[in-house]
Amino acid sequence: MASSVLSLPSATPSASLSSYEINKGKLNLGNTSLCFNKEKTNPFIKTKSFGRISMVLTSNVSRFEGITMAPPDPILGVSEAFKADNHELKLNLGVGAYRTEELKPYVLNVVKKADKLLLERGENREYLPIEGLAAFNKVTAELLFGADNPVIKKQRVATVQGLSGTGSLRLAAALIERYFPGAKVLISSPTWGNHKNIFNDAGVPWSEYRYYDPKTVGLDFEGMIADIKAASDGSFILLHGCAHNPTGIDPTPEQWGIIADVIQEKNHIPFFDIAYQGFASGSLDADAASVRMFVARGMEVIAAQSYSKNLGLYAERIGAINVVCSSPDAAGRVKSQLKRIARPMYSNPPVHGARIVANIVGDSALFKEWNAEMEMMAGRIKNVRHKLFDSLSSKDKSGKDWSFVLKQIGMFSFTGLNKVQCDNMTNKWHVYMTKDGRISLAGLSLAKCEYLADAIIDSYHNVS
Repeated sequence: MASSVLSLPSATPSASLSSYEINKGKLNLGNTSLCFNKEKTNPFIKTKSFGRISMVLTSNVSRFEGITMAPPDPILGVSEAFKADNHELKLNLGVGAYRTEELKPYVLNVVKKADKLLLERGENREYLPIEGLAAFNKVTAELLFGADNPVIKKQRVATVQGLSGTGSLRLAAALIERYFPGAKVLISSPTWGNHKNIFNDAGVPWSEYRYYDPKTVGLDFEGMIADIKAASDGSFILLHGCAHNPTGIDPTPEQWGIIADVIQEKNHIPFFDIAYQGFASGSLDADAASVRMFVARGMEVIAAQSYSKNLGLYAERIGAINVVCSSPDAAGRVKSQLKRIARPMYSNPPVHGARIVANIVGDSALFKEWNAEMEMMAGRIKNVRHKLFDSLSSKDKSGKDWSFVLKQIGMFSFTGLNKVQCDNMTNKWHVYMTKDGRISLAGLSLAKCEYLADAIIDSYHNVS
C-alpha cells in the first residue's frame, strides 16, 4: 500500500465528518481510506503535537505494480490446457513423462522396492552435505563414465548432486559465468526450451549451431560442424548425449567422432546434457557411448545427469553435475567451487531420490531389475513409434515419406509441423503438443496411433 500523511487543524474538522467517525479513527472514501491519529505517532519518526489531527491516506496501489504477468511456460502450459479440455479423444503429447499403454503415470516396481527398503531401515532426515549423498555421487559417476574408467579410478571427476537435470545445468552455468568470463555456450537449434532460460539467468552468453534440417527432417551435420568450427576457440559446446530433445535425431557413431575431432581442434569444452541414459535405447552403456568417447580422448568434459525419465523420479528432483578434469587436484578445486555456488542457491540437495538411486544401482538384484524395466519402457515407445509410422504410411495417399519417424530415437518425435499446423492439432483434434512440432511418444498408446495419424495428415496437408 502506498501511503501519505496529511495534517489538518483539530479545531476545524470538516462538517461532513461526524465526531464518531473521527473518534473511530478511520474514514473510507471509495478505494481510499483516511486514518486519523490524535495522539499516537510512528515510534520510528520523531514528531511533535501542536493540537493537530494527523491523517494517513492509504491507496490500493501495489508496490509491485511494475511487475508484468509472465507468459505461460511453453511446455508445462500445455498440460494446463489439456486438463481444461473435456473432449474424450484428447491427447497430451506435450510434457516428456512416461505413460503406460493406458496412458497412466508409471512408478517403476524397482523404485517401489527401494522405497520399501528405505522405510524398513528407518533412515533419518538429516541435512545432506552441500555436495549431496556420497553413495549417490559415487554410483552416478560410475553409471555415466563406467566403473572401470581411468577418470574414476584416478579421482579426476568432480561430482555434485544437483536438483535433477535443470539444477545441475544451472550449477554448471554459474561455474562458467564465474570462472570463464565472456565465454560463450553454443546450443543446438532447436534445443530443449529451458536451456536458453538457464544460461540467460546465469548471465552466460549463448548462440546456436545448426542441427535440424527441415528439408529432410533430419540432422544438418554439415551446418553443425561448420558452426562449431566458426565458434571462438575455447567455447562451450552443449551436446545432447542421446535422444536429442526435441528432435529425437542423434548423430551416428562416426559423426560423433568427427564432432569430437572439431571440438578438440578448436580447444572447445564439450558440455553434455544426459537426460535419457538407458531410456533412449534401453541400454545404459549404449546411451553413454558419446560421453565416454570424448572422455577416452583425454578431453575435459562437463556432463549433467537426470533420473527423472530412466527411473521415473520426476518429482524427486535428482540429478548430478560432473566435471572431468585433467588432474585430481583440478577436480578437487572445481568441486569446491561448485559447492560454493550451491550453498547460497539451495544450501544442500534432497535426500530421498538420492537414496533410491544409490540403493538401486548399488544392489545387483535391483540393478538388474531396473535394466529390465528400462528395456520395457524403451520398448513400448519403440512399438508406438513403429505403429505411428505404419498408420501414417497407410493413411496418407500423397506419397510423402514418413520414414523420419523411425530414424528418430527416444521419447520424442519431431513432426515437422509449423505453429499454425500445431494449432490445428490442438483446436480441431484436441492433441496437445509444443508449438515447435514436437510430440512425446511416451504419452501415446498403440490404440491412439491411428487417431494421431489422422490429425497429423490433416494438419500437414490441409493447413499451411
